[in-house]
Amino acid sequence: MTNACEFTPGAGAPVPAAAGGSDPAHAGRTWQGPGAGARLGILRRAKTIAIVGASNNPARASYFVGTYLLSSSPYEVFFVNPRADEILGEKAYASLADLPVVPDIVDVFRRDEDLPGVAREAVAVGAKALWLQLGSWNEEAAKIAEDAGLDVVMDRCVKIEHARFHGGLHLAGFDTGVISSKRQVVAR
Repeated sequence: MTNACEFTPGAGAPVPAAAGGSDPAHAGRTWQGPGAGARLGILRRAKTIAIVGASNNPARASYFVGTYLLSSSPYEVFFVNPRADEILGEKAYASLADLPVVPDIVDVFRRDEDLPGVAREAVAVGAKALWLQLGSWNEEAAKIAEDAGLDVVMDRCVKIEHARFHGGLHLAGFDTGVISSKRQVVAR
């Protein structure tokens, strides 16, 4: 599994469900994710994000995403890693159940085989959305979460999506193509 916020050719491109797409990496996918407007809605409604599988290693995507969310987003961010006491100067929690709040979004950086268990844990704590990072796709986890009423996003990066919707992709070296004299206002 690639769970990094990196460019993946074809990532996020529509894949015909019946054909499984022409890209072998997307073969067999039947689940259809939310469109851009729905993803924006998930991000706008959220106040808290729990990063499951967060790491203190600066080479890990979860570290990069955590750094971005803490510095460039309005979210209260919680790190979940049972082997860490602190990540990016913030307390790390052993599980979602140990968090002091119910997370709106559970952003997952775990192996594919762990995803159904994380989905069950997200449901158990009352999270509103399960978000699986780029390269992460598990239809069983999606079904568990959706059957419990959670929004589900797979194979997308929270950092990239937040930056894209808020005119900040240029912060990561991408040209957004947005030309405006208006400064983006971020509600806290």
